[in-house]
Amino acid sequence: MSHVHVSQHPLVLHKLSVLRDKETDHRAFRELVRELALLLTYEATRDLPLQPKTVTTPMGEAKGYKSEDAIGLVPILRAGLGLVDGVMEMLPNVQVWHIGLYRDEKTLRPVEYYNRLPTAPTVQVCLVLDPMLATGGSAVATVDILKRWGVSRIKFMGLIAAPEGVERLSKAHPDVPIHVASIDDRLNEIGFIMPGLGDAGDRQFGT
Repeated sequence: MSHVHVSQHPLVLHKLSVLRDKETDHRAFRELVRELALLLTYEATRDLPLQPKTVTTPMGEAKGYKSEDAIGLVPILRAGLGLVDGVMEMLPNVQVWHIGLYRDEKTLRPVEYYNRLPTAPTVQVCLVLDPMLATGGSAVATVDILKRWGVSRIKFMGLIAAPEGVERLSKAHPDVPIHVASIDDRLNEIGFIMPGLGDAGDRQFGT
């Protein structure tokens, strides 16, 4: 699928391997999530439109460029919060909006419990952030919300995806690019990615 982008950057592959290790403690885990978010942001923003701009250097004028699109980050609570700092290191002027969804453990369907988006969109591009694209339910629900809000361009950025989650998000929203560090083998019977890395929220926050 042309809209699915799996990073092959050596640093991404190395850091993701350390992240998966069950011996990695939550302090190191959080730092690795931040670093991976920074690296993936570089790849996810390759197609941002630019406007020409002339700048004055100490030696004269130079032709340059400026990205004028307002960008919003939408971390899916709570695990998505860990990706925000890394993205903001690359994009310090972004707006951050939170959407709270949890997965019903019996039905595996997303349940919305928090949404503080303003009445009208204030950005042109939204990056939906969630470390794990598992069943795809939360990602689809979040994109549904953002499209109803009126955002014209939406991208999903995460760390690990299951084929089932990629298929579900792609089917529901084929116009939404997916940027991840890995697509793993499958989901298990309780909706966890295999081999994955366990519960990303618990591992980030030590719970």
